[in-house]
Amino acid sequence: MSSLTGRPPGRRQRSILPWLATPALVLFVGFAVIPLIGVFALSFTTWDGIGAIHPSGLASWRAVLTDPRLPHALWVTFMVMAVSWAVQTPLSILLGTFLAGRQRYRAVLGVVYFVPLMLSSAAIAIAYKALLDPNFGLGAGLKLPLLSQDWLGRPGLAFGVVVFVVSWQFVPFHSLIYQGGVQQIPKSLYEAAQVDGAGRIRQFFSITLPQLKYTVITSSTLMVVGSLTFFDLIFVLTEGGPGDATRVLALDMYKRGFQASLMGPASVIAVILVLVGLALALLLRRLGGRDAGASQLEGV
Repeated sequence: MSSLTGRPPGRRQRSILPWLATPALVLFVGFAVIPLIGVFALSFTTWDGIGAIHPSGLASWRAVLTDPRLPHALWVTFMVMAVSWAVQTPLSILLGTFLAGRQRYRAVLGVVYFVPLMLSSAAIAIAYKALLDPNFGLGAGLKLPLLSQDWLGRPGLAFGVVVFVVSWQFVPFHSLIYQGGVQQIPKSLYEAAQVDGAGRIRQFFSITLPQLKYTVITSSTLMVVGSLTFFDLIFVLTEGGPGDATRVLALDMYKRGFQASLMGPASVIAVILVLVGLALALLLRRLGGRDAGASQLEGV
């Protein structure tokens, strides 16, 4: 066959690969790049979402960057991001390591743990909002004063509820990532550690965690960048309250754009979210080392 075409099979396959990637590239440009360019252009205009679009230069940018609510929304966004990461990562690693075992009951537990991820964020928020109601919720039904507090009416408690619900929903997804990473670690490493007399705890800290370095980077990138888009759950659960205690940037963008009909400032916040997400993704990649895409089995 190669004699008929005049080109070696390897070179012919390499010439076909760009064409195979064309459909994905077209979809990415059509549904990601072009809308992003449109949002960036819209940030230099004045538009109420219905009427004509009028250019306004840097007016929307000045209005947003000088608004005292922006630093607060940024602070709340980063706090939700940091605290949820600190809660989700250890739990996900432990659950992923546990589910990587070969016992049959662990497969059943893996399915049960995965159920929260299959539920709608809005449905989860409605369910927790009903359960935490101080008058008709779980605490009132069980007559437990500890659970009968005004969970969504106090800033500190409302923030804690948001972090808890977010972690409850997304820990299963990251546990699945860590489960796959643990299953890729060669069994010979654990066998050699057992010969040296290392127990389970020592094996976990000396073998499992170091081998999951790049898995942690991947999971953290998805977790951190994904936390910038939290909207539906927080909107249904607290609507950004009490006050602005849980008003993250994504919710601020919605309130400006669809409730106040200020599409220009809302587009500015959207651009800020994209820039922050790119910066965090690059930072995490840099923390992963010179080759964050290398195999976690490097050096084995």
